[in-house]
Amino acid sequence: MKIRPLIIAAASAALTAIIFATASSLYKKDIKHPETIDFPTRLNLVLKNQMSEFEELKGLDKKVIRFMRDWQIKGASLAITRNDSLVYAKGYGWADEENEIKMEPGHILRMASVSKLITATGIMVLQDRGLLNIKDTVFGPSGILNTEEFNSIIKDRNHHKITVEHLLRHQGGFYRDPLFSSRDVMHQMQLQHAPVKEDFYRLVLSHKLRFAPGSWQKYSNFGYLLLSEIIEHVSGQPYDKFIKEEVLIPAGCYDMHIAGNYYEDRLENEVRYYTHEGDGKFIEDYTGNGAIVERCYGGNNIPLLSGAGAWCGSPAEIARLVSAIDGHPGVPDIISEESMKLMTEYFDKDTFSLGWNDTNPEKGWSRTGTLAGTSALVRYFPDGECWILVTNTSTWRGPGLSRYTNAMFESCRQQYSSSLPEKDLFNCSVRNDPDDNI
Repeated sequence: MKIRPLIIAAASAALTAIIFATASSLYKKDIKHPETIDFPTRLNLVLKNQMSEFEELKGLDKKVIRFMRDWQIKGASLAITRNDSLVYAKGYGWADEENEIKMEPGHILRMASVSKLITATGIMVLQDRGLLNIKDTVFGPSGILNTEEFNSIIKDRNHHKITVEHLLRHQGGFYRDPLFSSRDVMHQMQLQHAPVKEDFYRLVLSHKLRFAPGSWQKYSNFGYLLLSEIIEHVSGQPYDKFIKEEVLIPAGCYDMHIAGNYYEDRLENEVRYYTHEGDGKFIEDYTGNGAIVERCYGGNNIPLLSGAGAWCGSPAEIARLVSAIDGHPGVPDIISEESMKLMTEYFDKDTFSLGWNDTNPEKGWSRTGTLAGTSALVRYFPDGECWILVTNTSTWRGPGLSRYTNAMFESCRQQYSSSLPEKDLFNCSVRNDPDDNI
């Protein structure tokens, strides 16, 4: 089993250092590690728009700008890889129009449900280490979450049939997916506080299932919240800590974080988000405190989404993650070949892949994401190109925008794929100083 070395971020009062360990308490068996390790490039510190300025690709830029204009998108960031090399990375429009900050490829954006790809990868890392199997049941006497908290809630024994794989494929059968309905849940459960994950567990798991696990599929953010809980339970670490140390940093992604709710919570190089004009742009704060907020800043509890939709990062680093789980030799994979094949195994158009929306071998792999203020699309094509676009503006099309983004990708590929440069921006700077603050 081939697994890259563990990289553990250790915090101190003055700085954060990256140290590399040759062993981890998470392993149940010996893992071979490379003898030497270089500090990888911290992409978001070095990527600049001018690195992807090419006269022969001006037409590609115009297509992206026209797409943004048509959909009234303030800012967008594009990353393109070919055979695990980052060949193009560029920001368009505004990262923060009010402060006159132009979008650069190093800006980070909420990626919405692209987060599910990260979570699924975390599950496969645990499977590679022998700590769980996707065929394991989640609840009940033999379940991973066989705890008093869950056992006291669940009355319908059909829940005991739910497996980790069912959650990954949205086949759990849950009667409701309430993570974007905090105010309604407050009223329904007569809560005096904004609902936390334990409240959602009680609400959903106390009801009978809508269908037998594995017999059908219904998209479920709640299922990925449970997967985040499983990662915490099995690893013994907070979800985001495990994902950063055992998934993202080994993949070379140093600037991905759980996003906040409000503009004041933004990270240092995070963009400003914009909600499309029209009904629903302004709503009551998710906490039920009576405040009226723009939907993208307080309409939903973003950190609570956890592994279902809370991650924030740049398209370039998303591309780096994809390169580390695609089975291509250009970037060493952080999961086994078996796990990569499981994640991308295709059954039919009515069956979700693991973390991916779809992995049709004739069309390639796709992962979408949508939140108020965000739209994201990851498209990995059969020829080895991967195109990723993330915006800081939502549109009236909601999740339907991905269809138009994909059409734009296809058009650009036909005209400009052959003109993409032969270079690798993953290696565009000197290696990191390990004393850099991560």
